[in-house]
Amino acid sequence: MGIKLELLLVILIVGMLSLAYTIKLSDNVAAKKTFSKEMEFSDTTFTEVNTQKLISTAFGTYGVREGGILRIKDLIYHTDTIERLLADEGRYVQNRVYLDGNIRMKQKEGFNYRAQHAVYNKKTEILTITSKFTAVMDKNIVHGNTARYDTRKKILIAKEIEAVVYTAENKIKK
Repeated sequence: MGIKLELLLVILIVGMLSLAYTIKLSDNVAAKKTFSKEMEFSDTTFTEVNTQKLISTAFGTYGVREGGILRIKDLIYHTDTIERLLADEGRYVQNRVYLDGNIRMKQKEGFNYRAQHAVYNKKTEILTITSKFTAVMDKNIVHGNTARYDTRKKILIAKEIEAVVYTAENKIKK
């Protein structure tokens, strides 16, 4: 009986060791789905303020913040110098808003702009238009390839422009 028990124990130990070496244990969580979205929203207005005043507002029909980048569909942006800045899509990356598709900017005073691609720097308040654009104010029309527009100083620097500019008539009394 003693030999049979020893033999049974040896067979059990060998069986457990062979089973232990054939089973692979790991901490892989490949089957687990990870979500990288930090925020998702629809029909939302964002308001940016400091201690003294309202800095800007932005409205979007749908948006996602992922990897620190906020993407907004059908963006409507507003500041104290910009009455309305519209784009099909906007991407917020730090102090810049990258605008794509049917961009329209209406100034409170000054030109109104249309383009397909632009970047608005919130810190310097400069709109850099990176596609062909049209600027209109009353009868004045400017077409160009690219432009840099300071919304605070209302200064436009553009490349390859075609312009129609009307000036007021000065009547001199004699």
